[in-house]
Amino acid sequence: MHRQWRIASHDETRVRELSARLRIAPLLAQVIVARGCATAEAATQYLAKKLVDLHDPEKLPGVSKAADCIVAAVHAGRRITVYGDYDVDGVTSTSLLWHCLQLTGANVDYYIPSRLEEGYGLNCDAIRQLHAEDPARLVVTVDCGITSVAEAALARELGLELIITDHHQFADSLPVDTVLVHPRLPGEYPFGELCGVGVAFKLAWAICARLGDGKRASPKMREFLLSAIGLAAIGTIADVVPLIDENRVLVHFGLASLIERSSPGLKALMKVAGLSERPALQAEDIAFAIAPRINAAGRLGQARLAVELLTTSDVERATALATYLDELNRNRQTVERRMLKQAKELVAERPEWQDQRALVLAHEEWHPGVIGIVASRVAEHFQRPAIMISIHGVNGLAQGSGRSFAGFNLHSGLSACRHLLVGFGGHHAAAGLKIEPTGIDAFRVAFSQFVAENHQVLPGQAELAIDAEIRLADLNLKSISDLERLGPFGAHNSRPVFVASNVTLVAAKKMGEGERHLSLQVRQFGESIRGVAFGKGEWADEMNQVAGAISICFQPTINRFQGREKVEFQLLDWHPAETP
Repeated sequence: MHRQWRIASHDETRVRELSARLRIAPLLAQVIVARGCATAEAATQYLAKKLVDLHDPEKLPGVSKAADCIVAAVHAGRRITVYGDYDVDGVTSTSLLWHCLQLTGANVDYYIPSRLEEGYGLNCDAIRQLHAEDPARLVVTVDCGITSVAEAALARELGLELIITDHHQFADSLPVDTVLVHPRLPGEYPFGELCGVGVAFKLAWAICARLGDGKRASPKMREFLLSAIGLAAIGTIADVVPLIDENRVLVHFGLASLIERSSPGLKALMKVAGLSERPALQAEDIAFAIAPRINAAGRLGQARLAVELLTTSDVERATALATYLDELNRNRQTVERRMLKQAKELVAERPEWQDQRALVLAHEEWHPGVIGIVASRVAEHFQRPAIMISIHGVNGLAQGSGRSFAGFNLHSGLSACRHLLVGFGGHHAAAGLKIEPTGIDAFRVAFSQFVAENHQVLPGQAELAIDAEIRLADLNLKSISDLERLGPFGAHNSRPVFVASNVTLVAAKKMGEGERHLSLQVRQFGESIRGVAFGKGEWADEMNQVAGAISICFQPTINRFQGREKVEFQLLDWHPAETP
């Protein structure tokens, strides 16, 4: 299903002035103007990325009290347990805070709930277990807990000290009499889009300052923070939070830190992912190579192994764990392909679902750890919000995971249907839920109706924002390298998107396992270039039936292989040239 293209309008005079004043290529100036930077000052700030642009951690709501409590526990010799989550954000958050506390000499361990047996976040059984083992311990959550009202009340009743650090959407009420650290709580913090590991990084920073001279960390802890920013980058990219403001700074410096200061586990992981020889990393390397391997452990119920990989100092153990995670990731890919095929078959078997504004799909064979990533594929393929449900979940409950499309607030949709759910949580783009299997049909009707009444974008009408229309001849190593200055690329700061009209299709063929992907060659005014479209193998048949020229919407990239560099592109959409 193709999308509508919206090409940004340009003030050519302003583009020329910006190009001349900043001494940058016209193509780069054109993209900067398209993204709303109307002045040289705004453009300079957009291009600049400085560590001093990170906000003071003491402004983060709750962080001062949390850091004071943790430092006091360190000095008292109390056990501190970092309670994490099984996704990449949770695993990197756990590893980062564990590293910080271990360097202080703290008695520290970690607890990761089983995705398959316990589900997301704090749970009462875990609270009771932690209290029974050591009632004097301090439990610090990362990337979870802000909606855990009942669990926090149980901890308080038992006398178990609890600190909650999180970034997810609030519920109707917050845990009471508990130290809460969250960027969107009332306070002075200027940026509310940190992910869990971003919050953990700020907490670690505050702890390091207290153990230094009160404002600055010791040289040893400062070196730790410079390496920890690599973990912060991984979690920030994987959690698909907006790469703007200080998230962009964290990722920019974190990618460099991964090259210069990686732990044995990260080095081993980059090696199995084929990234160890890269002179520099891009956000896409994390999103498509590192994050899936870390995620695979959590999705298949072994998230503790991912934390062990990121915390071990044993090179041999790190190599063995990285190899195992690589194997788990291949298994996850096999499961994912089967589930995506089944999801498409379910929709094909029920034509009435294709007219609904949202999809709620359920299956007895679906793996609850993989439904989220498949929901993302389904939402993109059918161009509507999608929820995938594994009917056999935990304690007889079905377990679901949803992904948004075209800006729909998924959390609001689930809130509107809360009377049909046992529980839910997440944010506007991604969320999870638990439901009685007998209630799935009623939920499907209610959720689809809410989307229809509250979301204006129809399937097939979602817009693709395009920075400029260009010629293929405009794409060369120099111009694409210039565009890299706009990175790191990700949510809310996408890699530049261009359109080229009236290009000749030289070849289009399916490639990859199961012929899932598309490889194509196009030519315009004598300039030929290769492109790929991931997960769009079916486009090959459509393209080969077009008699005339086509127009393509794409993101240019530089393919670096065995020391050679070549301009290529990732195809986002296309249509026959005569189509408006």
